Amino acid sequence: METFRSHFPLAILAGICIAIGGVVYLRIGGIGGAILFAFGLTTVVYYGLKLYTGTAGFIRSRGDWGMLTIVLLGNIVGCLCAALCIRYASPDCIEKAGSILSLRIEKGALACFILAIGCGFIMTTAVEFARRGKMLPLLLGVPVFILCGFTHSIADAFYFLTAPADLLLQPVVIGIYVSEVIGNFIGCNLYRWIRPKGATLPSL
Repeated sequence: METFRSHFPLAILAGICIAIGGVVYLRIGGIGGAILFAFGLTTVVYYGLKLYTGTAGFIRSRGDWGMLTIVLLGNIVGCLCAALCIRYASPDCIEKAGSILSLRIEKGALACFILAIGCGFIMTTAVEFARRGKMLPLLLGVPVFILCGFTHSIADAFYFLTAPADLLLQPVVIGIYVSEVIGNFIGCNLYRWIRPKGATLPSL
C-alpha cells in the first residue's frame, strides 16, 4: 500500500507529462514535433516522476514487479485524464491521433513489438545518462526514437485514448498495446542482459 501511495500519483503525473509531449507532436508533427516531445521526458526526469520506460530498465528485485505494474497503470491513468481533456478542448487532435493508431493497426502486434524494443533501449540509455547529469542524450533520444518510428507504450496510451472510439475499441488494439509494453521492457533491459555481469559503466 505504501508503494502505491508513493508511486501512483507520480506515475499519473508522468503520464500527463508524456501526454503533453504527445499533444505538441499531434499539433506540429515531423522533426519539430519530435524534438519538442522531449519536453515531456525531461520534465519526468527533472521532477523525479515515475515513467514505465524510465523504470523498467532499473528494477532489480522481485518486489519491483509490483511497483512497475503500479507505475504502468498510473501512467495510463495520466494519459487517460489528458486524453479526455484534449478530446473535449482540442477535438482536432482526435483525427491525428487516429492516424497514429491506424498505422499501428496496419503494422500489427509483431512489428509494434519489435519497434518497441528499439524505443526501450533508447529510453534506458537516455535516462542512465540523465541520472549522471548528462541531459543531451535525453534531448536527442526522444526525437531519435520518434523519427525511427519506434513505439513508446506510454505515448501510445495517450494517442490510442485520444483516437476515435471506433478505432480504439477494435479488439486488435489490446494485443498491439500489450506487445508494445513487453517490447519496451525488453528494450529497456537489453543493456543489462547483454553486458557481462559485474561490468561497470565508464565514468563520464
